[in-house]
Amino acid sequence: MRNLLLLPLLLWFTGPVAAQTPAPAFHLQDADGREVSLPSRRAGVDIYLFWATWCPYCKALMPHLQSIKRDYGDSVRVYALDIKDDDGDPRAVLTRHGYDFILLPRADAVMPLYGVRATPGLFLVDREGNIRFNLYEHLRPDGGLDASMSHRQKAARLAPYWAAQIRRAIDRVLAGSGSD
Repeated sequence: MRNLLLLPLLLWFTGPVAAQTPAPAFHLQDADGREVSLPSRRAGVDIYLFWATWCPYCKALMPHLQSIKRDYGDSVRVYALDIKDDDGDPRAVLTRHGYDFILLPRADAVMPLYGVRATPGLFLVDREGNIRFNLYEHLRPDGGLDASMSHRQKAARLAPYWAAQIRRAIDRVLAGSGSD
């Protein structure tokens, strides 16, 4: 099942929720059993990361998300929505790497709401509950990747590009710009 969820298959994937649309509402329990209702409609930006402990693209992106969280402070919250096909320990991964994301395990029921069929799926949601960034729209920079590269190598190359795109989107949202 893991191979079906890797990023290269996203190239044929259609159907993710587009940026500038209302974020579908959902309720999940966090890792401590507390109910979380999203979108939160709070000041700032929420990042929803659909991930799995085995996903090389997620592993490469997560340090950048932690850096974003640190740099933007309370203006950014990161929700780590762990998928059902994850046989690892998501809480242990977050703890081991010092990520202070809000862990939402067993998030597979939310995946279809956002059109997520592969990891990583990432959506930036503004205070009005609108999606302002969708990683599926920014999967590949121009050039720099070739078929001989491993997924880990591709992930290492893509993650900084994605992080820069995410930062630009956050800056636009926090500045009140309507265009992405």
